[in-house]
Amino acid sequence: MAIRFDVVYHPVVVKDDIPKIPKKWKEKIKEAIEEKLTTNPESFGKPLRRSLKGYRKLRVGDYRIVFRIQSRKVYILGILHRSIVYEDVSSRI
Repeated sequence: MAIRFDVVYHPVVVKDDIPKIPKKWKEKIKEAIEEKLTTNPESFGKPLRRSLKGYRKLRVGDYRIVFRIQSRKVYILGILHRSIVYEDVSSRI
């Protein structure tokens, strides 16, 4: 049986990131989180480097979900468009 991971969102993700995402992408991002990050985040997330070392990203179209895995929890630090995600997420650490 697969280990189930709990997803925890950074407060800024809930307050700022999710409301700004177009409706057609919200459902795709939600499905990706539910299907991939709650079941096997190590396999689906690509490791990041430099200032975001220790974090991972999941690509969903032009959007990136930046997260960190700690024990059985996945902490989502940002869900933003690929053009701005890394600068914005770096300021949240």
